[in-house]
Amino acid sequence: MSSRKQNTFPLEINEFIPFISMIQIRDFYRIIRKRGKKIDIFLQLSYNYRERNQFSGAFKLCLGRHMHSELKKAVQAVYEKTGIEVFVFSQQGKFLFSAAGGTLTPNNFVFDGVFQNRQSDCTLFRISQKGTEFVCAIRGTGVAERNYALLLADTIENFAGKALNIPKPEFLRRILLGECGSADLQTYRIKYSVPDRSCFALAISFETRAGEMLSLLSQYTTGDSDCAALVAGKTCALVRFVEEDADYQSSFEFASFLARSLFEEVGIKVKIGVGGTVRRFDDIASSYRQADSALRMSEVFNAKGDVHTYREFLLIKMLEDIPESKLSEYLSVLLEGEAKELFKDEDMVNTAEEFLENNLNVSETSRNLYMHRNTLMYRLDKIERVTGLNLRNFTDAVTFRIITILSKLV
Repeated sequence: MSSRKQNTFPLEINEFIPFISMIQIRDFYRIIRKRGKKIDIFLQLSYNYRERNQFSGAFKLCLGRHMHSELKKAVQAVYEKTGIEVFVFSQQGKFLFSAAGGTLTPNNFVFDGVFQNRQSDCTLFRISQKGTEFVCAIRGTGVAERNYALLLADTIENFAGKALNIPKPEFLRRILLGECGSADLQTYRIKYSVPDRSCFALAISFETRAGEMLSLLSQYTTGDSDCAALVAGKTCALVRFVEEDADYQSSFEFASFLARSLFEEVGIKVKIGVGGTVRRFDDIASSYRQADSALRMSEVFNAKGDVHTYREFLLIKMLEDIPESKLSEYLSVLLEGEAKELFKDEDMVNTAEEFLENNLNVSETSRNLYMHRNTLMYRLDKIERVTGLNLRNFTDAVTFRIITILSKLV
């Protein structure tokens, strides 16, 4: 006993191996990742015959806690997505936990398949994880509850290990599309050591091969936390974490640098939608929705430039959220008679849009359109005559802009 060495392990090690005091340490060498740090440990475990049962019990306890953690994530995800609270018991009937912190007291744990305990008003079913059986229960004893139990048995068993077995880009894609709950987000953060920093998402439309695009984007990532993923077809996403000493000042500036570099260095032209910067990774799906909306709207409204932010299209997004029947009503009020035909004339509409884009500057607009100044003035006068809107007046210019948006949304 006196020859045993005193444990002098860092706190991280004692947390990672709760039964460390039961074993005898001689030498050590293994790399364990903990809290984003690498700790070099050379572990060679030895214990005498008398200690074997103690060690085995502690090891099983550790594995049991790990299984409980995975089950908790699974039932929590079920609750978040369906509203069904699942109660988990040991095979002997000991209550372990539930998704929402509620309690349930079934009085019969001896059954096969699915059992509806009408006395306790609950439906029970069994699941198995890594060779250990558990009993689960949901409230109610109707036909619907029986069907839920049959579905949940497979869902919960398969859920815990599902997220760990998919590649990082696919995992990220599901998170960005809002297909993952808080348990999945926690798994991703832990598995890939996600830092506690602000981040943003970009939605990128491209024409080259997907594999080549992802490979190129990986060259613009910093560290292991940034990641690119194919979302669908010819659209991919890039998640980037903000660094204090970054060369760029904003997400828009980084996106502009990315678009410019891809074109100048490898000749690939992309369009990028920029999402807002969020304070933590848990909100990254919101940033991607904004980025995707900006990219989509820039294509629908033929916006100039390769990089667009969600804020540029906030007015469009607000109008898009209004029921189409109401938008049609507004449009019918704003457009009457000959004005409807004018908005079908692409040349006239494009001329007006360019005039608005150039801050109502006649000289700049005629130069960009390669159009004689008199021709431009004629078109602006025609628009005023037909619609009653003088585009050189700011208020009328805003009204014209709203009409063009409505005509594309309806």
